Amino acid sequence: MAAPTDLPRKARTGVAGLDDILAGGLSRDRVFLLEGSPGTGKTTLALQFLLEGTAAGETGLYVTLSETEEELREAAASHGWTLGEGITVFELVPPESLLDAEHQQSLLYSSDLELGETTRHLFEAIERIKPVRIVLDSLSEIRLLAQDSLRYRRQILTLKHYFARHGATVLLLDDLTTDTMDKTVHSIAHGVIRLEMITPAYGAERRRLRVVKYRGQAYRGGYHDFSIGTGGIRVFPRLIAAEHRTGFAGERLASGIAELDTLLGGGMERGSSSLIIGPAGTGKSLFAIQFAVAAIARGERAALFVFDEELGLLFARTRALGLDLEALRDRGSLLIEQVDAAELAPGEFTHRVRGFIDHHHIRTVVIDSLNGYQAAMPEEKLLVLHLHELLLYLNRQGVTTFLTIAQHGLIGDMQSPVDVTYLADTVVLLRYFEALGRVRRAISVIKKRAGPHEDTIREYRVTDRGISLGPPLDEFQGVLRGVPVYSGQGGPLLRDEPA
Repeated sequence: MAAPTDLPRKARTGVAGLDDILAGGLSRDRVFLLEGSPGTGKTTLALQFLLEGTAAGETGLYVTLSETEEELREAAASHGWTLGEGITVFELVPPESLLDAEHQQSLLYSSDLELGETTRHLFEAIERIKPVRIVLDSLSEIRLLAQDSLRYRRQILTLKHYFARHGATVLLLDDLTTDTMDKTVHSIAHGVIRLEMITPAYGAERRRLRVVKYRGQAYRGGYHDFSIGTGGIRVFPRLIAAEHRTGFAGERLASGIAELDTLLGGGMERGSSSLIIGPAGTGKSLFAIQFAVAAIARGERAALFVFDEELGLLFARTRALGLDLEALRDRGSLLIEQVDAAELAPGEFTHRVRGFIDHHHIRTVVIDSLNGYQAAMPEEKLLVLHLHELLLYLNRQGVTTFLTIAQHGLIGDMQSPVDVTYLADTVVLLRYFEALGRVRRAISVIKKRAGPHEDTIREYRVTDRGISLGPPLDEFQGVLRGVPVYSGQGGPLLRDEPA
């Protein structure tokens, strides 16, 4: 297959997310280092790089010193790929004469001959095939043959100049099994990409990558989550909210419950975020879902990300309260996704939320709950930073976001697993309290940035007709502590409904 005469300025890697991080891909006719421990996905990414080239009519050469051609083709087949005529797999193995005891000598180190023979065979293959893209797997073998850092550096420089003369874009793989502190290739390569794998105490491995270096090119810095599945690597670029800004008309969105809208000062503002916080069982999810259902009633679409509850139970529970979420999902008005925090990296979750916004024009998002989201991010500081960027992005897209978080305990002094109240534009507090021998529930708005709100505390009840709110509890003190003291005569408590 002949090389195209007019190639794009950048060689795409075959991984859309990585190309986004690299501002388009890899610079042509340069040498790049792809490093990472065994199992991080170097071979998979290298194969995608070559397959992307063949799709554009570019010849590719995979030079392997550590795996056999059969192993590489099996790895490709596991992803549904076929290494066709555009890709040549070249196995570099020690010459047979060096493995034969009768031909071994003692005047020269065998490593000198092996390194020279290896290089000669490599150059012959390049001269014969004339590839546009080259993968060399792996540098650990060359480092062992070179035996010392000086010879290794000279060998890498020789390869770099040779590749430059032949106009090939080269990906050098390093599995970091020989000398993890050796930065020789870092200084020589045009760019360095590092793949990492983290094994948590529970759950699947988490993978992330970082562009360590890219000469003369701006790129998206920091760590970016990625996953490996059938079909190859998927990279989820770190979200930078400042890059995404859209104009939208500001308006106040009603919940469909008059008393709740009064408590909220008329409703929630478009492009704002609301945190609904309280102990387990107070109805946090139901309040958030109520706003999603109200958005659908206005002719919009909404999305619900569920961390903590099985969908079948959620459908049954809300159906008993007069909300048929399953029917809304089936007709396409409500997009619901169950999220397994043990199997999903935070970057991938952010990517899924962005996909819903960009491709389905969602304008109301419910994340239930942050407790499950936190399970995907054991480090609290990272959780806050991820949420800050995600909420800022959603706000700038004109999306109204509702998040729930469960506090520890039921009454009295309760604690949240992570304090994110300062991130939300509105904070709604739900509480249990005891009055007249019964456990009751109260709601109040603690904070609202967008405008005034009612500063009262109201009792609410959940029935088969949904949520109903009572008048302000102005004759009680200590409701938020869960131990109210009655100071009135008649009392504003909700009356029992007739059977």
